[in-house]
Amino acid sequence: MFGVNTIMMQTILGSGGAIAEPLAEELIKYTDKIRLVSRNPKKVNLNDELMAADLTQAAEVDKAVSGSDIVYLMVGYTYKAKIWAVEWPKTMRNVIDACKKYHCKLVFFDNVYMYDPTKVGHMTEQTPWKPSSKKGKIRAETAKMLMDEINAGQIRAIIARSADFYGPNTKNGVLNVTVFNNFKKGKPAQWLGSTSKRHTFTYTVDAAKATALLANTEDAYNQVWHLPTYDTQMTGKDWVTQIAKEMNISPKIQLLPVWMMGILGLFVLGLTELKEMVYQYTQDYYFDSNKFTKRFGSMITPPELGIKEVVESMK
Repeated sequence: MFGVNTIMMQTILGSGGAIAEPLAEELIKYTDKIRLVSRNPKKVNLNDELMAADLTQAAEVDKAVSGSDIVYLMVGYTYKAKIWAVEWPKTMRNVIDACKKYHCKLVFFDNVYMYDPTKVGHMTEQTPWKPSSKKGKIRAETAKMLMDEINAGQIRAIIARSADFYGPNTKNGVLNVTVFNNFKKGKPAQWLGSTSKRHTFTYTVDAAKATALLANTEDAYNQVWHLPTYDTQMTGKDWVTQIAKEMNISPKIQLLPVWMMGILGLFVLGLTELKEMVYQYTQDYYFDSNKFTKRFGSMITPPELGIKEVVESMK
């Protein structure tokens, strides 16, 4: 379907993550030169080039980006606002500077934390930025750095956004952690906010395939794209019920209201940091990816199949 460009180096900064690993698998459709960069990179494809680097260090980023044609910024830092506040601006600055120096195209894998919390019921690429959370403000600052460079004509880049995601071998996805993993341990699923609100989730494999396709499409650059996400009316209860059905167990749910998160956060790592994002679960959360579908057609995995593939990967 796609011709392999044997002279195009495509580099993943932050390899090994839930999206970065299937992205590396997908990129062999486009090139036979793939460089994987992280603190401890591991091969995904037989001929991957590995490079260890700390992306907060400019000299190490410069070396990692050198010789690249397309660079993917896929890093996932520890889910703490204090860490994000230091590491994200440094990383984005380093990557932008290196890509400008070596005339590389840049693809930034982003989330929706910068969007106005009152608009999460229908998010598009035009949804206004008005973050209420600490982490949202940091992500807005980081994305703005790149948008400013794009608008000034200093770099060719794509911002590829994903909703909350789930997928095979996904360690930190909320749905994987609170539902799939809990069910596997014989515990009830946990859900934040309200189980009656609609919530869309991006499937990691779809996100990886779409990111590769965007990066290798010339007219996709200098734009924001929502990665393909199934247009489902499923609520939290529906997700839990479908996952339980696939795992052949009872769909037991433990609801975590906002006030309880503050108390449990003293004992459960990550809950305190997640509390500021709970607005995404107390109202409908709909991630609209129609722009991508209209341009490239449908390539979205239905939730029933995605859930089945996650369960298979857990065996």
